[in-house]
Amino acid sequence: MLVGHGVIIISYLLSTWNYLSYLFFQKDKFHEWGYRWFMIGFVGLTGLIAFQWYQIGHLPVHNLQGNLWCISWSLSFVFLLLNHRLHLKVLGSYTAPFVLVLMIISACVPVSGIQVQHNVFVNIWLVFHVVLTFAGESALCLAFGVGFLYLVQERTIKYKRNRFFLKRLPSLEQLDYTGYNFVVYGFVLLTIGLLAGLVYAKAIWGHFIRWDIKEIWTGISWLIYAVLLHGRVVAGWRGHRSAVMAMIGFLILIFTFFGVNFLLTGHHGTFTQF
Repeated sequence: MLVGHGVIIISYLLSTWNYLSYLFFQKDKFHEWGYRWFMIGFVGLTGLIAFQWYQIGHLPVHNLQGNLWCISWSLSFVFLLLNHRLHLKVLGSYTAPFVLVLMIISACVPVSGIQVQHNVFVNIWLVFHVVLTFAGESALCLAFGVGFLYLVQERTIKYKRNRFFLKRLPSLEQLDYTGYNFVVYGFVLLTIGLLAGLVYAKAIWGHFIRWDIKEIWTGISWLIYAVLLHGRVVAGWRGHRSAVMAMIGFLILIFTFFGVNFLLTGHHGTFTQF
């Protein structure tokens, strides 16, 4: 498994190198090889998760390492699916390094022999909850990246000091449109995933909501994106405000996953223990 893990990391590393080379040199061959190495990493990660699932008998989300694998897989899948639809080549220079960092962290995480209640993980609603929630968060992660690129391009145009990004990044209109689409996809998937989580909680713990600290923070994140979409439809929010709110929402999601689990307490800690 260590060998397979290493091959996956190397694949994403080579993808990162090529995607960043494309950003700097704007040669299509770099983008093509970035995509190929990304696909190799994705296929290898799919095999790793499938093998682990077969070994333990359930989706490998019983510890932090397994969660990082699943998040990396989800982000890779959503990137390959949605970026092909939205045609934003430069996004690979953000996504590949992000997945690479997650995979490196997963390789460094100590994995103990802590045993947990098996029936907590063998449940179809958990699969729906995890897959849909991670897919939604992955789309929102891409929205964060696009929002950041929007702010960089906006500043470049405003101050006219650095033409490096002006020549390499898409127009503000395209970035705004792409970011909005990522938020829509992410919000819908996250909402369905959270609803599946309610059903799962009822089946396992007997309550739809236990007011766990992670549930509360996830709800705060959901509300931010709901306000963003409402403001865009009703008040016509575009551009800078939309990009900033998309970034804030994802930063809260990051805190919800890492900060809440490690700094605070709650039953979701079962899924991210070492």
